[in-house]
Amino acid sequence: MKRRLFLTRTAMSSLTALIGTDIVFGALIPNGYTPLLLQDPDPFTLFKKDKDMVVLNDKPWNIEAKAHLLDDDITPNKFMFIRNNGLIPENIDVNTWTLTIDGEAVNAKKTYTLAELKTKFKSYTYQLTLECGGNGRSEFDPPAKGNQWTIGAVSCATWTGVRLRDVLEDAGFTNKAVYIGYHAADVHLSRDPEKEPISRGAPMAKALQDETLIAYKMNGQDIPLAHGYPLRLVAGGWPASVSGKWLQRISVRDRVHDGTKMTGDAYRVPCNPVAPGEKVKDEDMCIIESMPVKSLITYPQSGAMIKEGQKLNIRGHAWAGELEVTKMEYSIDFGATWQNCPIAKPKNRLAWQNFSASIAFPKKGYYEVWARATDANGTSQPMLLPGWNPKGYLNNACHRIAIKVT
Repeated sequence: MKRRLFLTRTAMSSLTALIGTDIVFGALIPNGYTPLLLQDPDPFTLFKKDKDMVVLNDKPWNIEAKAHLLDDDITPNKFMFIRNNGLIPENIDVNTWTLTIDGEAVNAKKTYTLAELKTKFKSYTYQLTLECGGNGRSEFDPPAKGNQWTIGAVSCATWTGVRLRDVLEDAGFTNKAVYIGYHAADVHLSRDPEKEPISRGAPMAKALQDETLIAYKMNGQDIPLAHGYPLRLVAGGWPASVSGKWLQRISVRDRVHDGTKMTGDAYRVPCNPVAPGEKVKDEDMCIIESMPVKSLITYPQSGAMIKEGQKLNIRGHAWAGELEVTKMEYSIDFGATWQNCPIAKPKNRLAWQNFSASIAFPKKGYYEVWARATDANGTSQPMLLPGWNPKGYLNNACHRIAIKVT
């Protein structure tokens, strides 16, 4: 027996994918040895993220963008937030990767290879907004536990894959189907194989929407490892936690899915308003579904300075979960008055919408530009922090930037 033990081929493949280049002499790495890059990982190199991205946590990885980094119509990988609940899978072999459909409400368990998913079903591409349910948590008072996201846990990339509906119909489900739940390859922080870091899902109505995808490409390329390679569920307009990464199994349930982070106060808010700091019983919490109306000024950066008499051109994005944004406004007098600004139609349903405006200021001094979106139901963003909730979800207060006219 050889004294030197080598990394498996699948482990080496995963490591190469993670760092984005060949590992010279990689076949000679002893078993159990962790390369220096991964011993003290640089997340910007590791995940090909821009250096201006903000790391909130490394166990697991949680990284957000700053507002000005989200200026692209289609969010590139380098500016996409990462929200992980467990450890990224290490041994990914696309040749053996499968997706299984099972559960109480299927006719029979069925398994598909990646190749079968790509060849048996028609592919679709949609631009889809994904936002962490806790985006904006840092503003809540009293503070809510969890990653202290500011405004950058949102993205709107293009996703290519097959419709979940087509796969479920091919597998066959019964009239008892109520919910789907996903199961993935990420590893619990304890490394206990019996524990899932997260296993959430959605009602059948959401699962069967045209835009709900089993995706294998992001922005025209293989999904980056940190975002779910090689297979991911993508359900735009709902909390991004519904869009399970590293997808291996979907269970069709005859009840509301009760997987990890589907119960208690996880991704739930009080069904009725509560006072700040108040404790809420589990039975009085409701699952977050469609995300609320929201907008973001992506240009210029907060703190911009312009000369007196010069107009300020702003731009940004707005979104409203399952709905379309029908009105966009800005204010330069702390919300006392509002001016309309043009907003484009979405590229497709569940994509964010672009807005822009040219603003004149009356004289020298300090100003704030506030942005406010209104959805198709007539619901507008609150000017300041909305109702408090125990986990700090759904902060859709108006985004604001500071401007100095000199």
